[in-house]
Amino acid sequence: MIITIEDKQFDTTKITQLYPAAIVKTGHEDETTQVSLEWLDIEAKGKVEVVGYGLFINLADEEKYSFIFTTREEMDEAAGRIASQLQK
Repeated sequence: MIITIEDKQFDTTKITQLYPAAIVKTGHEDETTQVSLEWLDIEAKGKVEVVGYGLFINLADEEKYSFIFTTREEMDEAAGRIASQLQK
């Protein structure tokens, strides 16, 4: 099955991981890292600075793609579009 994310097409048989995450500052210069949304919601409780949200895709050939969003709502909408494609 082929799915489209932000005008980029992916063969689902080649996707090894597809996950949402928050992007937060690490505290070291302008460095950022990904954290799970669960950790952000439960553990972080305002302790980190969120700079964005993303949907991340890893493919079997070790290619990686990142789709970055300003707000969690934008990311959730994109995730909803992916879910709709997978339900067809």
